Amino acid sequence: MEHNEIAVGLDIGTTKIVAMIGRKNEYGKMEIIGIGKSKSLGVHRGVVNNITQTIQSIQQAIQEAEADSGLKIQDVVVGIAGQHIRSLQHSDYITRPNPDEVIDADDIYTLCNQVHKLVMLPGEEIIHVLPQEFKVDGQAEIKEPIGMYGGRLEANFHVVVGQVSSIRNIGRCVKSAGLELSAVTLEPLASANAVLSQEEKEAGVALIDIGGGTTDLAIFKDGIIRHTAVIPFGGNVITEDIKEGCSIIEKQAELLKIKFGSAWPGENKDNEIVSIPGLRGREPKEITLKNLSKIIHARVVEIIEQVYLEIKNYGHEEQKKKLIAGMVITGGGAQLKHLKQLAEYITGMDTRIGYPNEHLAGNSDAETTSPLYATAVGLVLNSLEQKNARFQEQVTLIQPEKVENESEEQTNEEENDVEETLQEGMRKSPKKSIFDKWAEKFKDFLDNAE
Repeated sequence: MEHNEIAVGLDIGTTKIVAMIGRKNEYGKMEIIGIGKSKSLGVHRGVVNNITQTIQSIQQAIQEAEADSGLKIQDVVVGIAGQHIRSLQHSDYITRPNPDEVIDADDIYTLCNQVHKLVMLPGEEIIHVLPQEFKVDGQAEIKEPIGMYGGRLEANFHVVVGQVSSIRNIGRCVKSAGLELSAVTLEPLASANAVLSQEEKEAGVALIDIGGGTTDLAIFKDGIIRHTAVIPFGGNVITEDIKEGCSIIEKQAELLKIKFGSAWPGENKDNEIVSIPGLRGREPKEITLKNLSKIIHARVVEIIEQVYLEIKNYGHEEQKKKLIAGMVITGGGAQLKHLKQLAEYITGMDTRIGYPNEHLAGNSDAETTSPLYATAVGLVLNSLEQKNARFQEQVTLIQPEKVENESEEQTNEEENDVEETLQEGMRKSPKKSIFDKWAEKFKDFLDNAE
């Protein structure tokens, strides 16, 4: 297989752990060649709380994916979420030593690196530094400053912060499962890559990923990530409410939610009843579907209101920041009946359910295009894009560029100089991308942590 052909995403969730192997086909779409799933036992609300059980669950998912694809997995990209994640806005600038040279990737790396040195609260670590808009010598609203001249390079950043211990624990589980950790990505960013189109990101959209333990939010406007948040409620809280409200065991509550659950109580008639077998010879329990949907409705309203509060905090009510494309709901919780209608009713925003088929090959089966796998698909996509970017960069640096003669009077001596420089460039190892440098720093951080 080629250098950049294969990528593995590992989605460590509260209810399930998914290992997904993917590659790009000749049309630039992603093909899923292996998938493994296991019940997540050692994770609570996106945070590892039992190392041994999490390692076993990871190994089980990886073995299943390896058996499915016939490949051996060595390194993975891991998604990170959990209630410890928070985000903040920050502005920073650098003064370039030589304004007569054009701005290059190194300048942007220096600027991002400067943000990485921000003093965080004790026990916190910066996960992502995402540039929003740049300013060059006071000229604002520049999306891509590379290639421009300027002395002062300034940018607004969206900084995502998480707890060091939680990140280390995930790193430890992955390493103990016999795998290399190639990168860590914020889960809402991965899900957004899988289900959103570029038009939606331009128009302004809120992606809501309802998982088992947490609900992740990512807001895009003008093609740039503007806000991220993790709300510590998810599908499990709904199951818990059904369990308490109907006095049944968790397994039955989960099945009830999946098979008969609805977020809109008006849908069910009073005489619709489900009979649940009693425990050990006890009488079966009879539950009306209207009561069931009332329990679900109350909790879903709470989740959507929390999400809407975050959207309002971002500034959705201002004309300039309006999210024209509304909301996209994905994740396992998105499969709940009538959720779309309820979300539209509460927020007044256009809503659709997000399926991760935006970048998938046409022959993908129905299971992998379920909202359940949005994060895993996004992680594989991110990894493939990064591998491809690194490969392109290496190719550009290794291939000698064609040097055009500026004038016919150019001397042979100058031509020889150019040739020597190019050969020198080919002998040198390819320049590291920002991602490579960041990944190395992250690996060092995890190694030192042990």
